[in-house]
Amino acid sequence: MKSTTALAFATMNDSAYRVDTTSRLAQWRIDNLAAFTYRKSNPFRIGKWNWHLAVEKNRTLSIKLYPEISNLTRDDPPIVSFIIRLVSSFGGRKVLVHPEIRDKQLKTSDDFVWVLEVPLTGKFIIDVEFIDLKTASPHGGESCSMWAEGEAQKKSYATALTSLGRMLSESIHTDIIINASDGSIGAHRAVLAARSPVFHSMFSHDLKEKELSTINILDMSIESCQAFLSSLYGNIANEDFLTYRLDLLRAADKYKFWT
Repeated sequence: MKSTTALAFATMNDSAYRVDTTSRLAQWRIDNLAAFTYRKSNPFRIGKWNWHLAVEKNRTLSIKLYPEISNLTRDDPPIVSFIIRLVSSFGGRKVLVHPEIRDKQLKTSDDFVWVLEVPLTGKFIIDVEFIDLKTASPHGGESCSMWAEGEAQKKSYATALTSLGRMLSESIHTDIIINASDGSIGAHRAVLAARSPVFHSMFSHDLKEKELSTINILDMSIESCQAFLSSLYGNIANEDFLTYRLDLLRAADKYKFWT
């Protein structure tokens, strides 16, 4: 009995410090924070660095973002652009957004500290949206972006994504139906298979999804399913991303579409 209780406590304890991630988003859900306390998240990976989030609650609430100390961060500290938000569920939904950070080098836990003067209790979520990550050139000179492409590539990608978006929104030559909990939407096997190894496996084997040309995603509403498909097709609107980000994180884990 003791071992079962200890295991349950360890699982709960680990969950309280876990940060969920996609390729550019980190999300830390905090269910309870004592009146005077300090809490640091488990490490999570964005780009080639491991990161931590930390919160300290006293008269104010301080939020910190910093890379895990290692030889990599000492020799090659990240230069990062990001937006950080806090979503509080106490007394109604409240979203606080820190002004956008551009090209700030982070080495230690003191390099970025967001101090909130408003008292917060109950559950809240910390979102970090990484806009750009840069690494300094080993030979000196300009830093180079890990994500940014050339202008020609950007225009080509934008055109391709617009076309993919039209394929979805206008149901151009759809060949499979997605059934959500309260509606259906057409999609394309090739896109789903290319973006998700789970979908690829469905269509590569003699499963009912392949035979019936339907996929049931009954744990998502039609609106969240539309946002999920838009993210797979690469053209999700920012407001939809913010509205359905929890559903998207769960879908990303279920269908492995960030890999």
